[in-house]
Amino acid sequence: MSETYATVPQARIGVAVNCMICGTPNGPDAPQCRQCLAPMALVHDAGAQEAPPALVSIIGESNVGKTVYLGFLLDMLSQRAGDFEAIPRGAYSIDLQQTVISHMAARAFPPKTPMEADRWLWAYYQVHQRSADRWVDLVMPDMAGESLAAEVASPRTFRVIRDLLTRSAGSLLLIDAALAANGSPQPDFFGMKMLSYIDSMRGARRDQRIDTPTAVVLCKADHCPEAFDDPRRFAEANLNRLWNLCLSRFSNVEFFAASVVGSLAYGTSARQEFVSLIPLHTALRGILEPFQWIIDQV
Repeated sequence: MSETYATVPQARIGVAVNCMICGTPNGPDAPQCRQCLAPMALVHDAGAQEAPPALVSIIGESNVGKTVYLGFLLDMLSQRAGDFEAIPRGAYSIDLQQTVISHMAARAFPPKTPMEADRWLWAYYQVHQRSADRWVDLVMPDMAGESLAAEVASPRTFRVIRDLLTRSAGSLLLIDAALAANGSPQPDFFGMKMLSYIDSMRGARRDQRIDTPTAVVLCKADHCPEAFDDPRRFAEANLNRLWNLCLSRFSNVEFFAASVVGSLAYGTSARQEFVSLIPLHTALRGILEPFQWIIDQV
């Protein structure tokens, strides 16, 4: 994997630089990979490090809250939450965090992540786990739920997604616990499709199970407190298809519950034909625990 990296001095003298995500050679001044559209700044910022960064994928369907979750996670890490502190590598790494915090402070959800991969926000952070006194370099992109659904339905539609999940050291699968608790089968089916895609992509035999750390995060759990009481029991009862697939094909899975919004308001106007959700205040719970579990496995 380290062979795909070119150092910053090489890039300055005109040597082709290989993309961190797909390995495609690019010109030293290319802003994005010509093949998968990942930012080439990742390679330049990683060039001076002793080892390449680990990729952690945040996956989930549209409107599950991936952008909000990742933005608050990065903000907590940058404020030395729990056992961690984090340092961004490059100003672009702060964009996602700033977008989420700024919008939520103004009582508005951040805009939806565009489907186009060249418009995704990426974060490259150096994370220090103080209790173990170790540093872990992490790259975490904010992928659009619609793009994930399109790739699962028609593999190789978004090459960057396939390459990301292939190289990921761990994944956080976000599931809408509120929908599942209300009897909707949609979260169960999407989670099942996502893990089936990863299973087929890894190409494991029938008698093998995938050992990549996978944290299933039950989002919006403030609507169903029983998810916090026992996330595994909640998943078994409300996401039984996903639960059974995890038992059969994945050997390193853990379940967590998380919530961000403390209370919601509903608003509209004479110019709108739909109701807008307004986050009145945030009440973070269970944001750091899935990440810490992933870091312990990496």
